[in-house]
Amino acid sequence: MTALSIASAPTTQTEAPANIGLLRFITAGSVDDGKSTLIGRLLYDSKSLHADQVSAIEQSSLKRGLSEVDLSLLTDGLQAEREQGITIDVAYRYFSTPKRKFIIGDAPGHEQYTRNMVTAASTAELAVILVDARKGLATQTRRHSYLAHLLGVKHIVLAINKMDSVDWQQDIYRQIVSDYQEFAEALGLSNIVAIPMSALKGDNVVDASTAMPWYQGPTLLDYLQTVSTLADVSNKALRLPVQRVVRVMLGNAANQVIGDDEEFRGYQGTLAEGSLQCGDTVMVLPAWRSSQVRSLKLAGKSVKKAVAGSAVVVELEDEIDISRGDIIVGNDQPPKVTRELDADICWLAEQPLNPKAKYLIKHTTRTVKGLFGELHYKINVNTLEQHPQPEAVHMNDIVRVQIKLQQALFVDTYAENKVTGSFIVIDESSLATVAAGVIV
Repeated sequence: MTALSIASAPTTQTEAPANIGLLRFITAGSVDDGKSTLIGRLLYDSKSLHADQVSAIEQSSLKRGLSEVDLSLLTDGLQAEREQGITIDVAYRYFSTPKRKFIIGDAPGHEQYTRNMVTAASTAELAVILVDARKGLATQTRRHSYLAHLLGVKHIVLAINKMDSVDWQQDIYRQIVSDYQEFAEALGLSNIVAIPMSALKGDNVVDASTAMPWYQGPTLLDYLQTVSTLADVSNKALRLPVQRVVRVMLGNAANQVIGDDEEFRGYQGTLAEGSLQCGDTVMVLPAWRSSQVRSLKLAGKSVKKAVAGSAVVVELEDEIDISRGDIIVGNDQPPKVTRELDADICWLAEQPLNPKAKYLIKHTTRTVKGLFGELHYKINVNTLEQHPQPEAVHMNDIVRVQIKLQQALFVDTYAENKVTGSFIVIDESSLATVAAGVIV
């Protein structure tokens, strides 16, 4: 049996495509499903650890009276986590193989740390959802899958762990895959690959398992090294939030000096989506003025074209009054201009939401004041049930809301664009970030 791609035909890749880039992924699942151990095994077996790191976890394991090296200590970095034996924060690790570089986020399993899971998933391109083969799908499995779906994580690995505890039985693996497939279809998840493994013993993590000859698909590392996260940007709408206005000087190699002898006025920012090239016709919001791109600079050098993710300086043919918080877009694909947002938010603060208070809404490089006009419903992240018009919103709650804005924002839905489709909510008095939201 090959790796089961739940949404489509099984796929096994043996060679990584060129230029597949950095992969950001998270691990999530129930407490004690083996998330931290899995990451430790991945780092250990891929030879991504220094000798002093190996020595440190060996000594820590001995102090705890363990007979084997506890690989979970590589990610359970907080002392409180070590004492309790659980992960209570997001632990990030970086490693690379000859084929790819990786950033791993080990997300917590408890419901009360939903906000940490949201933080980790917001920048992830792939989620490894662990399931204990002895227990099957758990409430947290559904919760973390829902959060990954909410935050637009494109690829899911269903890691059926602890297969050694069920005598490597194929029938148990198949039943869990079938149960998850039913749930995934109802939720709308796709691009899912299931892999049976044992993080403790290392089966199908980095090295192929000899205990499960019935499985012929890739190991976890094989899949992580080959999965493509490159998006087709050819038809994506241009979005360039302006971060600041700069004067680029003649004769300055870095093209970043501000002085009296101005060469040109440039608009600096990071391309959130689409591509931009010299000669393109663009529109500036909120001025609603069109112009052409005269020049582009990337890392101080003149270029003809820039793509999403590039930090650029743009020179336009016309003099337009542009400042931080404005946005440069394609003439034919403008964003929605609105003073009302319908969004799903995750409340991050210990202080509950105050429906009568004004908050700051930071969207790309623009910050405006806003009020919560209506609380449509709260999501029970364990059952996925909707509870209409909640009376209160507390830390870790996920709520569909309407926000009324004092000034207009230029937005897309989160499904269309993660940058222009997301925002954070800031307490006006303390300037603390109290919520994160995605526009629907």
